[in-house]
Amino acid sequence: MVPSVTATLRKALQQLNAQKQRLDGQITAIRSLLEESGDRRSRVRSTVRLRPKSKRRRMSAAARRAISQRMKASWAKRKAALAKGKEKKAQTGA
Repeated sequence: MVPSVTATLRKALQQLNAQKQRLDGQITAIRSLLEESGDRRSRVRSTVRLRPKSKRRRMSAAARRAISQRMKASWAKRKAALAKGKEKKAQTGA
């Protein structure tokens, strides 16, 4: 007999909720310990983000200019190829 998909999903959801409640309890306990310690460093660390903010890479003006020139050359090359293709069609089609 094949188990029902919905029954399997419900069981998985119950297990995940149980894990979530357990983790929430542990997080609360750790936060309360940090707050009770009274140490300034502990309080500061408890408010710090868990995931560090990713640093944004900056592009220099020279790099932007180089990319701009390469793209303009690429677009000009594509435009020339399209024009050349249209010329061939006009010559053979007329």
